[in-house]
Amino acid sequence: MSEFDLLLREQAPQVLSALVRHYGHFDLAEEAVQEALLAATQQWPSEGVPDNPRGWLIRVGSRRLTDLLRSESARRRREENAAHLAAPEEFVASGPEIDDPGGRDDTLTLLFLCCHPALSPASQIALTLRAVGGLTTAQIAAAFLVPEATMAQRISRAKRSIKQAGSSFEMPPEAERDERMGAVLHVLYLIFNEGYTASSGTSLHSAELTTEAIRLVRGVRKLLPDDGEVAGLLALMLLTDARRPARTGAEGSLIPLAEQDRSKWNKATIVEGEALVTDALSRSQLGPYQVQAAIAAVHDTAEHADDTDWRQIVALYDVLEQLVDNPMVKLNHAVAVAMAVGPKEGLAVLEPLEADDRMNHRLEAVRAHLLEMSGDTAAARESYLLAARRTTSVPERNYLQSKADRLA
Repeated sequence: MSEFDLLLREQAPQVLSALVRHYGHFDLAEEAVQEALLAATQQWPSEGVPDNPRGWLIRVGSRRLTDLLRSESARRRREENAAHLAAPEEFVASGPEIDDPGGRDDTLTLLFLCCHPALSPASQIALTLRAVGGLTTAQIAAAFLVPEATMAQRISRAKRSIKQAGSSFEMPPEAERDERMGAVLHVLYLIFNEGYTASSGTSLHSAELTTEAIRLVRGVRKLLPDDGEVAGLLALMLLTDARRPARTGAEGSLIPLAEQDRSKWNKATIVEGEALVTDALSRSQLGPYQVQAAIAAVHDTAEHADDTDWRQIVALYDVLEQLVDNPMVKLNHAVAVAMAVGPKEGLAVLEPLEADDRMNHRLEAVRAHLLEMSGDTAAARESYLLAARRTTSVPERNYLQSKADRLA
């Protein structure tokens, strides 16, 4: 991403926040911001970036939003022939002079709005990427491998749901804040995960999504520098993303953690992530993102796969299972137990997951791995084949099929 594109993405949520705070009308404000960003891409390359980019974008967006509100007001008057339905005066007054003292940053408020509990997780993700991330609808649709029209409908429904819920542009009440903050971090976590291991399609990962998730969490951390879970989530993303250069082969094939060339890992990112989680663990209340980051740090600081301290990882998963009820945690715990103690013990940890309807192909993939470790190659091959049939990711399917073929 160029410095120019990065600047626009950084400014987009702050400009949108200023317009929504001043005018309301989230959906129209978001449309106005997109047009302001488009105007910037057309004018700034030739005229130069203004001294106050955010102020410039706010002025242009405000003018466009004023036009949209006037048009909307006129439409209502025509349709209902009722003059009293005209927009309030402040909605059609001169927009370019929005008072934005001190460059007020309402990005966190905007994140809370995008992660409103009235929305489904899929809608929260889409709206966050559009409104806070500054991605176009086409970019979001491409990342999730759905038609642009489908994603546009999803984003439109999300905006309507927020409007119908009667939400105002303000921080939620203190009693709700922790719960809503958890939703914000979860959405950013899901965006990163979808980017790091795409749930479907021909590519293993989408660097655009992982980069955007990391950028957004960095932004949240600037606003909440003392929040241990924000630091933990950023550390987890950095420590995980540091391995990305070694995760795929020349043709995009999946390379598992134990077989990766660790010299390709991003050492600077690992150092930053390890420092973040160490600091958070030393002075914050323990949370699940911090524990997951600590697990990632144990993996990343092992010079070779054989040097991994699996007993420490098992102990960390014991702690994590006390904090969250998540089948993926249990699944990874089983692998750690198998590596630290033995495959039979790991398979025993998997047993409670058999009846969990939240599981997907990963249960069979892990079972196959542990069965192969135990020497039961016939059963392992069957599980690899079943996992390959269930996954919608082409690189994962090819990898699982190749594992089954080697056991034939």
